Amino acid sequence: MLGLAVPAFFRRVWERLNNPVLNPVELNGIRIQTGLNSFTLTPKQWIEKTGAVGITSQAGRYGGTFAHRDIAFEFASWVSVEFRLYLIKEFQRLKDDENRRRSPAWNLNRTQSKLNHRIHLDAVKAHLIPPEVTPAQAAIT
Repeated sequence: MLGLAVPAFFRRVWERLNNPVLNPVELNGIRIQTGLNSFTLTPKQWIEKTGAVGITSQAGRYGGTFAHRDIAFEFASWVSVEFRLYLIKEFQRLKDDENRRRSPAWNLNRTQSKLNHRIHLDAVKAHLIPPEVTPAQAAIT
């Protein structure tokens, strides 16, 4: 029940954003019934009724319910506050790294390295590579 344990609001919004063939009439009917104590919905029923693409369900040996990674992350963060905090910290670390790479100091170092490379190439061309290759030099190579 991985997919259906994720809060219904998240699943509905995810499907609206990522599923062009979503059945909005069935989705609305499920939304209305969700508050009833007698309401049950299996992942297979969810997929059949709404045309959901974020969750797949396979019966039998090696079967199970599988979710898109967005839904799986939401499920894991819904189940474990610790996981949610790790996810937030990792996102912040990645954004800080991205901002560091876009900073003027990083671009300055990159430009300086590029210029040094160009200077070295020009020096090699000017001083180490002869303007003409003589037959004797050609025989050596």
